[in-house]
Amino acid sequence: MRNFEVTPSSRRPMRRGGARHAISVAVACGVLLAGATACGQDTDRRTPGARGGASARPGQDVGVRLPGVGDRMWSQVPADTGQVVVVYGEGRESAESVVVLYQKRGSTWHRTDSWSGHNGKQGWTTDHHIDDEHSPVGVFTLTDAGGSLADPGSRLRYWYDDNAYATMLNPEPAHLHDFDYVIAIDYNRLRDAPPFDWNRPDGVEKGGGIWLHMDHGDGTSACVTVPESGMKTLLHTLDPAQHPVVVMGDRDRLAS
Repeated sequence: MRNFEVTPSSRRPMRRGGARHAISVAVACGVLLAGATACGQDTDRRTPGARGGASARPGQDVGVRLPGVGDRMWSQVPADTGQVVVVYGEGRESAESVVVLYQKRGSTWHRTDSWSGHNGKQGWTTDHHIDDEHSPVGVFTLTDAGGSLADPGSRLRYWYDDNAYATMLNPEPAHLHDFDYVIAIDYNRLRDAPPFDWNRPDGVEKGGGIWLHMDHGDGTSACVTVPESGMKTLLHTLDPAQHPVVVMGDRDRLAS
């Protein structure tokens, strides 16, 4: 899929929990053009590699700092954050990632789950632009979720619409479930809005519509993907009261 980019030119109703709202929808994760495919669904789970500190077992105490996250990146994590999703990209030009959920108990971080996943087809960038097929490196808040399926018990605000997300997909069988569940990554978007909201505070050219969503076993245009089990776990676990964030990038830049 090419980055779907929501634009103000296409408007249709949306529904949250069955209530209709007016929204502006086209297609974001950059721009979904005719013939483009969706960003990421594969339910295979692999054991994370040892590099970048991502080899700790689920439930293991990892200390007062997250493995593989250096001073520069760590300084961007808000002090009141109690949940962090770290996306350990395998390389600057790789679409392969390990996605790890950490939770804080007292002053100590614990690794609670992990999944194999994918990021942008062309890897990672610190200067993301629309349709460049790179995922942006950085620390971003996680505030809004949604999907084409009913709320499975999300603790984040869940924007359900059984049609809006489907319009963003190429109707290929391998991609039909990519947006069953999504979590918006707060890159160039307004919080407290549907994941597919078209607003781009930093301008359309900086891209947007970058999500965590279900994986189809290949790279994306900018989104990060995990298996269905991972999306359900994240939706059930990420708690607004814990101010969750995603820390994402290739391992070298994460360690900086």
